[in-house]
Parts: sequence; C-alpha cells; structure tokens
Amino acid sequence: MNTNNVIRALIGLLALCFAGLIVYSLRDTSAKEGQPAPQFSIKTDQGRTISPNSFGGKVLVLNFWATWCPPCVQEVPSLNQFQREFAGQGVVVVAVSIDKNPQKYQAFLSKIPVVFQTARDPNADVSSTYGTFQIPETYIIKDGRVARKFPEEENWTSDDITQYVKSLL
Repeated sequence: MNTNNVIRALIGLLALCFAGLIVYSLRDTSAKEGQPAPQFSIKTDQGRTISPNSFGGKVLVLNFWATWCPPCVQEVPSLNQFQREFAGQGVVVVAVSIDKNPQKYQAFLSKIPVVFQTARDPNADVSSTYGTFQIPETYIIKDGRVARKFPEEENWTSDDITQYVKSLL
C-alpha cells in the first residue's frame, strides 16, 4: 500500500511538471510594441552582416517573408516603392526570407528585383526570435525598440503607414 502511494505521488508530480511545461511553452514570446527589439545578426544577400543596432537612429522595417507565400509576394511592389520613397530619409527595409531552397529564392529575386536589403534564414532563427510563425509579418524598429508590428500583408504606400513612418523621423 505504501508503494502505491509513492507511485501515485510520482505520477501526480510528473503530471504537474508536464502541465507546467505545456503552459510555459504556450506563453507569448513575440516581440511587443514599445519593448526592446530582439537581438539578431544575419548576413544579407548584399554581403553585409546586420543587427538591429546596425541602423543607429534610422528606422528599420524588418519584414519576414517567403517566395512561396502569395501575400508576401503581393507585398513586394509596395515595399519597393516604400523603400524608394524613404531611403533618403533614414528608413531601411530588410526582408528576411524563411525559404529553405536557395535556388528558388535566388530565382525569385532574379525575376522580381527588389531595392531593399534581403537575407535568407532557412531555419527561421531570426523570425523565431521575434515570435513570428505566420508570414508576412513586419516590425518597425526605431532606436532599438519595436515601434509597431504589422502581423499581415500591408500596402506600404498607404497614407496611414507613410504618415506613421514620417512621425518617427
């Protein structure tokens, strides 16, 4: 009878540990507006190693995307236009792709040229650091802090977005 109580206690303890592990793994780890931007370092396709601190007082528009994601692809022209409009004003767009296939990724960029910096992160390390698991998702970072998060495809030439970015400059 004593052995049965010990076994029950151990099973109960294991169940509590398991429940705690589940609750811990379900917590929201995404980057939040107003909080420091999660740190990362990645080498762009242009050969530059960047991190959120690489941009000083500039506004960083960090976009997570993939070539196989239709909303991501639809967003590219407006991101191009946005970068052209704001490049001279201290805004830098960096698009981090989670594409696993480097040939398909390069073929896409050859077909649809972009004017912003790009990087491929096939293991999705950077996007995971930001808590991004659904793409496209974009973070506007100013002075090392997340100023705003866009959890879906956006028209980067819309008045709302352009006025918001201008307010950060």
